[in-house]
Amino acid sequence: MIFVSLTTAYVVRKAGPVWDPARNDYVSNWVPTTLPVATLLVNTFVLLLSSLTLEMARRRAAEDAVLAPIANIPGIRISENRSLPWLWATIVLGLTFLGGQYLAWHQLRLSHIDIETNVSSSFFFILTGVHAVHLMGGILALLYAGMTYWLHRPPETRRIVIDVTAWYWHFMGVLWIYVFGLLYFGR
Repeated sequence: MIFVSLTTAYVVRKAGPVWDPARNDYVSNWVPTTLPVATLLVNTFVLLLSSLTLEMARRRAAEDAVLAPIANIPGIRISENRSLPWLWATIVLGLTFLGGQYLAWHQLRLSHIDIETNVSSSFFFILTGVHAVHLMGGILALLYAGMTYWLHRPPETRRIVIDVTAWYWHFMGVLWIYVFGLLYFGR
């Protein structure tokens, strides 16, 4: 709902003129922000790659849960943490995305563009900042999913935690593509 509200405000504010008392008329004061597109594209790739690594973790956790009942049969050796490396890779990629977002914000600040420069830049910083906060929540969920191994949770529980986290994470990826598209094409 936050992103729907922000999108509505973005579209209405971009299209809506404001009253200029000097001209005694309505004028548009929307100034498009020049985005660091290359950085944002790399960030998009990193986030999509993180969805792929998390999907690998999700599939490995599902296999672990299916194989758990036969793990105690003599002569059968099953590793119960096959999804763990994929989870850590996803966490690293998520942190890389956040670092890339910070780099994009820094590039704008070097161009003397910040949240107070104009309305367009305000929306950029607010939309990407709110997305970053939500992504940090996803990283915390990924950390918990990784900790379920050391907390000795059953494979079925670990699978459920990873599944739920994966749905959230994939949604954050789709949401980022939407936010990036809105900011890029809606300039």
